[in-house]
Amino acid sequence: MLSLPPTVRIFVALEPVDLRKGFDGLANVARTVLAENPLSGHLFVFLNRRGNRAKILFWDRSGWCIYYKRLERGRFRLRRRSELGEGKVELEAAELLLILEGIDLEGARRQPRWQAKKSTSRACTTATS
Repeated sequence: MLSLPPTVRIFVALEPVDLRKGFDGLANVARTVLAENPLSGHLFVFLNRRGNRAKILFWDRSGWCIYYKRLERGRFRLRRRSELGEGKVELEAAELLLILEGIDLEGARRQPRWQAKKSTSRACTTATS
């Protein structure tokens, strides 16, 4: 189970990346192609051309880390949610976990989330007995 704080963002490169690249090569892809700072502590996900291998690069305050996964069958499937011309999509941690398990999220639907209503500037009053 991957447990991430809510401040960590997850960026996935939409174009295939040569996964022979190591720490510095993937950090350069994050900087140039994804236009993100690889030292930010966010996760950067890269897939190979066949879509059966994934590398996740992140910085953990003391050095680079890479998580590498190969699916024995199937491919990693991403929903194409980016704006035209963007080379990345942003995922939530739950989506990343499902994708890493080989689950296709193409037909999945997210239920509307609860959001607090914007409050007016009314003062709260409490009744005292």
